[in-house]
Amino acid sequence: MRAPSSSSWPVPVSIAPDKLGAIQAEFSREWLRIAASAQQGSLEPPADRRFSKPAWAASPASLFSAHAYLLSARSMNQMLDAADLPEAVRSRLRFSLMQWLEAVSPSNFLASNPEAQQMLIQTQGQSLGKGMRNLLCDLQKGRLTQSDESGFELGGNLGVTPGEVVFQNPLMQVIQYAPQTAQVHKRPLLMVPPCINKFYILDLQAENSFVRHAVLEGFTVFLVSWRNPLDSDADGIDTATWGDYLRHGVLQAVDVVRDISGQDQINALGFCVGGTLLASALALAHAQGDDPAASLTLLTTLLDFDETGVLDVFVDEAHAQAREHQLGQGGLMTARELGTTFSFLRPGELVWNYVVGNYLKGEAPPAFDLLYWNADGTNLPGPFFAWYFRNTYLENNLKTPGRVQVDGHGLDLSTLAMPAYIYGSRDDHIVPWHSAYATTRLLRGPMRFVLGASGHIAGVINPPAKKRRSYWSHPADYPPSGMPGDPAGWFDAATEHPGSWWTDWTTWLASHSGSRVRARPKLGNARYRPLEAAPGSYVKVRAF
Repeated sequence: MRAPSSSSWPVPVSIAPDKLGAIQAEFSREWLRIAASAQQGSLEPPADRRFSKPAWAASPASLFSAHAYLLSARSMNQMLDAADLPEAVRSRLRFSLMQWLEAVSPSNFLASNPEAQQMLIQTQGQSLGKGMRNLLCDLQKGRLTQSDESGFELGGNLGVTPGEVVFQNPLMQVIQYAPQTAQVHKRPLLMVPPCINKFYILDLQAENSFVRHAVLEGFTVFLVSWRNPLDSDADGIDTATWGDYLRHGVLQAVDVVRDISGQDQINALGFCVGGTLLASALALAHAQGDDPAASLTLLTTLLDFDETGVLDVFVDEAHAQAREHQLGQGGLMTARELGTTFSFLRPGELVWNYVVGNYLKGEAPPAFDLLYWNADGTNLPGPFFAWYFRNTYLENNLKTPGRVQVDGHGLDLSTLAMPAYIYGSRDDHIVPWHSAYATTRLLRGPMRFVLGASGHIAGVINPPAKKRRSYWSHPADYPPSGMPGDPAGWFDAATEHPGSWWTDWTTWLASHSGSRVRARPKLGNARYRPLEAAPGSYVKVRAF
């Protein structure tokens, strides 16, 4: 369900008197209990991590303010839940309330944060001085620092799996990774990452590189590295469209991989928006009479945009029209705006946590490769973004056969009949796993759905050697008509396995990759000669 357009506001809000009375009575009882405990000196620190440190327990006034804040927040959320509202309006109000509540937490202000006050005294003011320097540095950067960035270098200790760029055009580079086993599977694998982020989320450090894992398992891996357009570019990249990304991005990469490998069909993997692009491109290829993929892997990918989680609060006709007016003919959707939007989906973890640590306490955040990557954002061509926003999040056109047209060809995802491996993350707030599961109702080949623990990124980047988390699966693949229609029903019948889903995927992929042949150490071929070493130059262009 989409949020209402601005023309439908304001929406009258009413709460049944009995429900409101119950909330008020509960608030009063709990307030009296907190006040009495505070007077007796027996008030315990709340479980909330923001108020769990000893400094809060040592300050009766601060401890009371923390309890009062949490009680007020709970009561406001209860009133919102009890209000007689359309669900789309409730979702938007819940998002707005979350932003306000996270912002006004007593932990966010020096005057009401005893931890920061204690550190100020212990350091004789140095913590505040460091905090102000951190703030000035971030103002110069134009973004909040979430990780110690001095410990990472792209091409130094990130994105270091050996390989060569074997093709490039104005939209992307194609990287071929060097084999690290004596024999490799005959059929190669092409990875299509999201263009909204940089590809090296799939090739971080050696111990958590998904690319390296696939190479070590004996797969010949190619990967698309999308260009990061800048305001200073004068070649028209800012006018690139969705169709351009399908034709000159994904399908061009597919042709390069087929030519170098000598295989008519390849295996293809898409991650997040890369999966949406990949599936759309393969549907376009089918409409043109081509069938280039022997198997399809989709990681945290939306093809059916009926339920998009918290992002739905941004989606309405007015927003779509504004973006089309602003960007539809050219220009850039900036990495700064995209990054800010995604950070405020989880403001407690990705915004205010760092405001407190970096500025109030003067601390430096630890080095963390995922957050370094998260800060290395990308711009998007305006027409691409405006089209994507309307046709996916607003109108959900991709799932309807023929509704999306590219070069006069109607896209029909139901023509994709190759074996498919579909992965969702259980706690994903960007691609809710029920929506990832909805892909099983669109494709028409044998399917395997796997659900991993954790969220959108941490669930995907889960190397087996870490022996962390878990995943859920069924013993065998399903024919399309046999997939449980209800994701809850699928989950109830699934088995939980400790560790990483990567091993499950490589076993599945090997069954669709042909026999093993002797690895060729020389990358590229006569037509596509190596241009530069991986990770290539496109990924090193910074938006900020």
